[in-house]
Amino acid sequence: MKVKIHHEGNMILIVLFAALLAVNLLIYWLCHDCKAVYVTTIIISTIFYLLVVNFFRSPRRHFKGDPENVVVSSADGTVVALEEVYEPEYLKCRCIQLSVFMSIFNVHANWYPVNGEVVFATHHSGRFLGAYLPKSSTENERSTVVIKAENGQQVLMRQIAGALARRIVTYAEPGDEASIADHMGFIKCGSRIDLYLPLGTEILVKIGDKTEGGVTTVARLASTVNK
Repeated sequence: MKVKIHHEGNMILIVLFAALLAVNLLIYWLCHDCKAVYVTTIIISTIFYLLVVNFFRSPRRHFKGDPENVVVSSADGTVVALEEVYEPEYLKCRCIQLSVFMSIFNVHANWYPVNGEVVFATHHSGRFLGAYLPKSSTENERSTVVIKAENGQQVLMRQIAGALARRIVTYAEPGDEASIADHMGFIKCGSRIDLYLPLGTEILVKIGDKTEGGVTTVARLASTVNK
């Protein structure tokens, strides 16, 4: 898989590079007689910059299976919640909640979980609790997107900010075509994605499983639904 830098990181990386360059030039000018100081500064700056570059990596992925009724993970990370719950914001019914936690070392681009059409999208201001906490789903900064899958069922996807994540980017708007090959958004730093799936959906992962966004099949929707 080829990897590029996500466009959400372009300006941050340019500004960070300029800032680190300025700091290193200043330290070299002030401490050029002490080689160990500016060499150490260069090494630390390089490692830090490469970590930030790594955070904004955006691998080009292609789902190779049959996309019919498939639910694909929207994010890289670890499955941390899998339970039947009531979804009060939009669906207003009992669903299966499947949550994936992203650490700062995971790819933070978010993919659409199903093919279909975006029917709802909204953003909520909130707190910045640890994204692994259950109450982060309702109390943290978050965006909610609902997709009507090709078989007529509705899947709700929620981007949740974490203790470090301070910005959620959501590209989806009502009326947009949703494709599991496309990015739905991006979350900066550690965060979480919740999927709310219809009861009767076949779940193909368990708590603790690792997922790849746009690649890992996490569930399969029931096929007999009236459109």
